[in-house]
Amino acid sequence: MTQHLDRAARTIADADALLITAGAGMGVDSGLPDFRGPEGFWRAYPAYRDLGLRFEELAQPGWFRRDPNLAWGFYGHRLALYRSTTPHEGFGILQRWAERKPRGAFIFTSNVDGHFQRAGFDEAMVLECHGSLTHAQCIEACGAEIFPTEALEVDVDPVTFRAKGPLPRCPSCGALARPNVLMFADGAWDDSRTARAESHLDGWLSELADAKLAIVELGAGTAVPSVRSFGEWIATSHDATLVRINLREPRVPDGHVSVASGALEGLRAVDARIG
Repeated sequence: MTQHLDRAARTIADADALLITAGAGMGVDSGLPDFRGPEGFWRAYPAYRDLGLRFEELAQPGWFRRDPNLAWGFYGHRLALYRSTTPHEGFGILQRWAERKPRGAFIFTSNVDGHFQRAGFDEAMVLECHGSLTHAQCIEACGAEIFPTEALEVDVDPVTFRAKGPLPRCPSCGALARPNVLMFADGAWDDSRTARAESHLDGWLSELADAKLAIVELGAGTAVPSVRSFGEWIATSHDATLVRINLREPRVPDGHVSVASGALEGLRAVDARIG
């Protein structure tokens, strides 16, 4: 482990730019629930165990038409949870590293909690590949733009996890709103916000030229491999070194760096070596 940490520290310290990629494991150290497998999901939401609903069954857009109070109960609770949870110390470590880099840093994350922005990262330098609960869209696709959820409050019954009272509405046409989050079996997700971020990331990468790029991956698993696959592809296409910090699935392709630990523990250990 010492050798892996030393190599990770050298890779990050020597880089001119950082691509920081993060999956659900990044949020666990802030106290957010781990939805790994149905048991993990049901521990966080016991009411859904009684209904026999797993995460991938509940996180589908059809519920906003069939049972909007159930749908907004789930997403409204998560919205309140993300707002009330403080991003952990590791976000600050990453920000310090980023500030030292002459070519800066960009974030690529599958998390929908908005915590990178909460921790102080520039919104323009964050790509949320699955969207974010910080924004919503009209369920009827009326032509209104995606809008922030900053002013939205969803009253959720703490026992049934069903939404009570008025549900979020489109500010343009008044139809029901839904989170601007990519769900399972979701052909109606408005990806315009994410597409703009993708274009910005492409431009940033193209301007690196001969700069030395390091990729720091945190808590990204293989169950939904969006983050891992993207980081490995960038590592190959831009001749970059990948530093993967992952407790359960730390294996990396040949030539890259594996740190078998949780996100916060690994960041602290690497940061101590960078100084």
